[in-house]
Amino acid sequence: MPGNSQNASKRATSKKGAPVGSGGKNRSGLKGRGKTLPADERPWHKGYSGTEKLPDKTARKQEKERRAAAAEGRAPKVGIPGSKDTTWGRGGGRAYGKQTPQRGRSGVGRGGPRIAPGRRSNPTKEGPELLLGRNPVVEALRAAVPATALYVAQGIDIDERVAEIVRTAGDRGIPILEIGRNELDRMTGGVLHQGIGLQVPPFAYEDYDDLLAAALEQPTPLLVAMDGITDPRNVGAVIRSVAAFGGHGVFMTERRAAGITATAWRTSAGAAARVPVSQVVNLTRAIKKAQEAGFVAIGLDADGETDLYELEAAVGPLLVVVGSEGRGLSRLVGETCDLRVSIPMATEVESLNASVAAAVTLAEVSRRRSA
Repeated sequence: MPGNSQNASKRATSKKGAPVGSGGKNRSGLKGRGKTLPADERPWHKGYSGTEKLPDKTARKQEKERRAAAAEGRAPKVGIPGSKDTTWGRGGGRAYGKQTPQRGRSGVGRGGPRIAPGRRSNPTKEGPELLLGRNPVVEALRAAVPATALYVAQGIDIDERVAEIVRTAGDRGIPILEIGRNELDRMTGGVLHQGIGLQVPPFAYEDYDDLLAAALEQPTPLLVAMDGITDPRNVGAVIRSVAAFGGHGVFMTERRAAGITATAWRTSAGAAARVPVSQVVNLTRAIKKAQEAGFVAIGLDADGETDLYELEAAVGPLLVVVGSEGRGLSRLVGETCDLRVSIPMATEVESLNASVAAAVTLAEVSRRRSA
C-alpha cells in the first residue's frame, strides 16, 4: 500500500552509517597494563613483606606541607589553629604562629598569669569550643590562649572589658566577627554569653611530673586532686578556689571525669590560665607519687575521723582530694589518703557540694598558713 511504502522508505533512510574510527589516536589506551603484582611485592599493600613501606596518608600530607613551606620560606602549618594538633593551655605554646620557647620557667607579676612554656601537653579529644562571658574571654586573651575567632553580638554594651577584648584580639590578628544576638544564642545553645564568644582549640594539660616538680619548689606546696567529678561547673569552681586560696596545681583522671571544657573555663572565670591543670591515667598512683615526694594526702569525707578545724597537717605540703558529686571518694582513693577529713556542719545538712567543700577546706588551710 502507498502508506506502507512511505514508512519503509523512512526507515531505510534513517539508518545510521558505519561508525567512524579513532584513526589510531586511542591506540595507547588499548594496551595492556601487564600482570597484577602479588601483595608481597606491592609496598602500598598491607600484605607487603619488604622492610620499607610507604608512609601513611597523614605522614605524606605532613611531608608535603613541610616541603611546600620550605620552598615558600615560611613555617609549616603544624601546631597552629586550623591544623589537627592545635591545642592551648599552660602546656602548649603561648601564642599560635610563634615558636614555642625552650624548656624553662617564666612568669609575670602577681596580677598576671604564670605561664610555663615548653612543657609537654596531653590535649583533649574535643574539637574547638567557645569561651563565653566577658571575664573568661578577657582572661583567656590576657593569658595568650590561641584563638581562631572572636564573636561579638550586634548592639552589645561597650564597657572596659569589651574594649580590651576587641583591642587585644585586633592586636593579635584574631578575626573579629560581628553577628546577631540570635545567631550567637544558636551557636551557644542558649548559654549566657554576655554578647561575647571566643573560639579556641582544645585545651592542653600540664604534664603531671612537671606539675609536681613545680609545686615542690614552693615554700608550702598545696595541690588538689579531683576524684571522678563529672560536672564541668564543679571542675571550674574548684580551679577558681585553688587560684583564690594560693594553690599550686590541680590534677584529675582522664576518663570518667569532666575536663577543661568551655563550661569549666567559664566557671573558673579564667583561673585555668593561672593554675596548672594535669590529667593522670591512675589517680591512686598519682596520689602515692605525691606522698613519696612529701605531701600529706587528705580526703574530704563527711564521715571522716579528722575535724577540718583541727587539721595540723595544713601547714606543711598538702594534697586535698575531693570526691565526686554522688559517691564521694572511691574506695581505693580513700584508702590511699593519709587522713579522712570532715567539715563540721549543722545536723540538718547531710553534705556539701564538691566544689563548695573544696572551697571551705582551702579557705581553712589558707587561714592556718597565714596565722
